[in-house]
Amino acid sequence: MARHLEIAVIDDDESFRVALVESLCSLGYGSSGYASAEDYVRVMGANPFNCVVSDIHMPGMSGLDLMKHLAARGSMTPVILITARSDANLEAKAAIAGAVCLLRKPFEIDELTTCIEGAVRD
Repeated sequence: MARHLEIAVIDDDESFRVALVESLCSLGYGSSGYASAEDYVRVMGANPFNCVVSDIHMPGMSGLDLMKHLAARGSMTPVILITARSDANLEAKAAIAGAVCLLRKPFEIDELTTCIEGAVRD
């Protein structure tokens, strides 16, 4: 990793979110966790992030809804979607929404960092 990157992690599963934030920090990334997409939206202007990692299925605003919201605001921040579900057509929905990757839980941290680095490449 050649430069410092700030990663937002959005997941309603607290233990998963905390573990992912800690893993990213241990690898040299800056990382902040949010329990919901709404929590992230409230602070996103104050905290610039290089990439967002968001669960798809959450109460309230879903990860796909978050992507629509970000697009409507003109955000160019890349989004990586994650899910524990195996619903049909999720890859297509994620691609249409503009996600740079869709990872299925459980995934290896190397898979995520590969997505992050690819998403922020200049």
